[in-house]
Amino acid sequence: MTPDELVAFAEELSRVAATGGGSKALADLLARHARVGVLVEDERWRHLAASGSADLPSTVRASVGQPGSSAYAPLQNRRNGRTLPITVGEKRLGQLSVFGEGDLDSIEHLVRLAASAMAVELSREQGNQPGRRRAFWERLMTQTYVDAAAARDDAAARGITPATHYVAIALEAEVSEEQTAAACRNALRDAALQAYRAANADSGLLERGSTLFFFVPAAREIDAANARTATALLARTLPKKHPNLRVGGGVGSRVPFTDLHRSAGQARDALAISRRVYGAGRIGVHDELGAYPLLLAGADAAQLREFAARTLAPLRVYDEKHQTELERTLRLYFCVGENVKTAAEQLNVHRHTVFYRLRQIGEICACKLDDPHDQLTLRMAMAIDALTN
Repeated sequence: MTPDELVAFAEELSRVAATGGGSKALADLLARHARVGVLVEDERWRHLAASGSADLPSTVRASVGQPGSSAYAPLQNRRNGRTLPITVGEKRLGQLSVFGEGDLDSIEHLVRLAASAMAVELSREQGNQPGRRRAFWERLMTQTYVDAAAARDDAAARGITPATHYVAIALEAEVSEEQTAAACRNALRDAALQAYRAANADSGLLERGSTLFFFVPAAREIDAANARTATALLARTLPKKHPNLRVGGGVGSRVPFTDLHRSAGQARDALAISRRVYGAGRIGVHDELGAYPLLLAGADAAQLREFAARTLAPLRVYDEKHQTELERTLRLYFCVGENVKTAAEQLNVHRHTVFYRLRQIGEICACKLDDPHDQLTLRMAMAIDALTN
């Protein structure tokens, strides 16, 4: 690797660290550049991050020859592994290990640079309360904890009171003038911290590049609804105070706090979908985006069936309870090219009855039948249902 390439790698490490990427993002960067598997452990041999390969040990504790050594050394009983302590001065903060079939000695410079960046992250975590608190959310996002009890114990040690459930929200400041980007981003962060503050549990914040992830306590479903309302309100009010700012965002589902990574992924996808489909400065709620999350993720058969059942459930419940034919009416309405007269003839009812049923369907499904995005969701649900039943 040339000196220029080493400098570029060091600069990229600095950018990741500056945006709060944490050990996981640094491990991902090393794995990508060196094309190796990466395992990061703390000073007590607890898992912090892994990247680049599924074939990694759970720990290298028993394979490290001299724990006090600062050398980049082979792992005992593993020819394809090298390890390096993560240190600040004489203090060991963790262990960085790499695995691969190639010449691992040739990437020592990359590993040492990555270890230095990780040392800054770990010392920041240990040395101040904000860093310690941020590390908890990092570990939830990377699924580090073995169970909920371990997560709660670590949260207590860091002065955090987690809620039973959370909603993840991804926000980005979309600015028209580059010179105002930092000010708008700070305004968005401050306003969101105020909007998502909870009385009985702690909220969380992580930064990933230009995206701010907020983790909002939602012990009850009404709390999740309030979080969605607060997000929509932010998007409307902040541009009035900051004319160069528009707020793009995504809201994930309400999940148990140990599944926070899932809600964060949904929030990220909702942000991307709302921007691509509806344009900049919009808030997308994952649970309200219909078929688009399935299309973005490339859903499997089970996810498609679950989506179809969830989408059609309100109509089926209503039909069963009131002995109506709303689902049949909607299917026929689409089949005849949205021709109300033809649908009425085939249903043997007056066309005003079809109009009335279509209004009912819109109210029950919380959608607009003349909206192309809502139609996509309903048509896909019916097509999947027909194929799988």
